[in-house]
Amino acid sequence: MASNSQAPAAARKYEKLEGKVAVITGGASGIGACTARLFVKHGASVVIADIQDELGASLCAELGPGASSYVHCDVTNEDDVAGAVDHAVAKFGKLDIMFNNAGIGGAPCFSIRESTKEDFERVLAVNLVGPFLGTKHAARVMVPARRGCIISTSSLASAVGGAAPHAYASSKRGLVGFTENAAGELGRHGIRVNCVAPAGVATPLARAATGMDLADESLEAIMEAAANLKGVGLKVDDIAAAVLFLASDDARYVSGQNLLVDGGVSVVNSTFGFFRD
Repeated sequence: MASNSQAPAAARKYEKLEGKVAVITGGASGIGACTARLFVKHGASVVIADIQDELGASLCAELGPGASSYVHCDVTNEDDVAGAVDHAVAKFGKLDIMFNNAGIGGAPCFSIRESTKEDFERVLAVNLVGPFLGTKHAARVMVPARRGCIISTSSLASAVGGAAPHAYASSKRGLVGFTENAAGELGRHGIRVNCVAPAGVATPLARAATGMDLADESLEAIMEAAANLKGVGLKVDDIAAAVLFLASDDARYVSGQNLLVDGGVSVVNSTFGFFRD
């Protein structure tokens, strides 16, 4: 006779991040907010680090004070980033996951002749220096613990030329190189370092990058037209699921990777007609 001391497997709640503590930069909206919700659903406590104070406070109210906390954080300011890490340790006792997600698209300009030095430097400051600072200060507390997971938001532009303006593409390609270097150093301390690289997905950043005020449905239709994998449609939830995979024990031996969530578009040259009906 089966024992009644345990609930059936199908009835048990499976939490991939039970007891884990995460910091998510850019966590108040877009991919960051969606990931925060998914992390909490899977048992994690989350620190939302962002400059969007009202959105951050609203998200924490939704998630609950026992599972989340908000801290103002400009990722180009080292004191802010260090403070977000310290806040996580003070509030929840440790740091297991650092998700360097904050990013900007910069000016929607594909002309090198019209691009400005100021915009280029600003994009690199947020998209590349920000993850450097997040990784540095996460490592500060993860190395003594000899465990941890660091994830940064890369982009399809890290693998395909012409997919984004020069500043954005440079920042994301640089981020992959930095991630590989950090994985090489921190692996000896039991710390995994990876990137997740989305194709175009409807977020506030993507809407700003188009230079047009588009509804999510319109933006998704444009992206679907350019997609290789048809009949699916990339959603923010898909990116959050990929981050969850990298943060969880499902990816316990995955490090130094740039996980492309792009439906295969980065491996297909659409100008060739070999695969057309």
